[in-house]
Amino acid sequence: MNSSAMKLGPIGVWTSQFDYQPAAKAQAAAAELEQLGFGAIWFPESVGREALTNAALLLGATSRAVIATGIANIYARDPVTMAAAQNTLAEAYPGRFLLGLGVSHVPLVEQIRGHSYGKPVASMRAYLDGMDRAPYRAVPPSVKPVRVLAALGPKMLQLAGERADGAHPYFVPPQHTVRARGILGRDKLLAVEQAVVLETDSAKAREIARSHTSRYLKLPNYVNNLRRLGFADKDLVDGGSDKLVDAIVAWGDMTAVIDRVRAHQSAGADHVCIQVLPEDPQALPITQWREIGPALLGDVARSNKAKASS
Repeated sequence: MNSSAMKLGPIGVWTSQFDYQPAAKAQAAAAELEQLGFGAIWFPESVGREALTNAALLLGATSRAVIATGIANIYARDPVTMAAAQNTLAEAYPGRFLLGLGVSHVPLVEQIRGHSYGKPVASMRAYLDGMDRAPYRAVPPSVKPVRVLAALGPKMLQLAGERADGAHPYFVPPQHTVRARGILGRDKLLAVEQAVVLETDSAKAREIARSHTSRYLKLPNYVNNLRRLGFADKDLVDGGSDKLVDAIVAWGDMTAVIDRVRAHQSAGADHVCIQVLPEDPQALPITQWREIGPALLGDVARSNKAKASS
């Protein structure tokens, strides 16, 4: 396991719910997630809070947890600005800010931001070139800043292995984690998002899960990735087939969540960030986080103890 994974710890939280709370409430929630033992807190960038400003708010409210963008949109700021923001946060909070970068999606880039959406891999490569040559005439970070790429397809995963510290796949089953690890190699960080629904009634659980999957099945990047994994057209309509929903969202009791996390870990994930899907998608799932944190971290501790004694 690489050093970046050690800083992140094995389990984190991925949440979009902070955007629906006042900043002070989001900061208090982040502090509690840290106290619960989660090693990292990931959040997206869409049309809510600006990612790097939001990272600063959360870093200021915590003292140990890694704060990670999952992801910062490369079309939202030029490479010089992105590099400057990363260096600013990395210097102020050594070892605690992880910059996840992504090419986002055509509707978010063209319809909302008014940019032209380029070829994903070529656009990301050019953007990384711009970051790497960007001047920065302020106090530099004491440790090298960490960046990962939102990578699904083999070419973007390969670029993540070549030009970043690893990858942050989103909306993927453990089957994808196997492929990602094979392309990245052993020494790169693989931080995988996993959606969960703590509900044992199958109809209710899948209803909550489909409110999640239906949004992403409208975006070609995710659909194309699922097709590469063997899902058929019939799996990709009406919010997803039961087969697809069950592959993307771990639902049921805590054992189901633990089993899915273990599956990603066995497939090669260094870090799994849990996205709890509450019945109200804008509500903070505090109760579920309080249940999941001790259960998952306890399972990891027991696993490590067993490995040490074997």
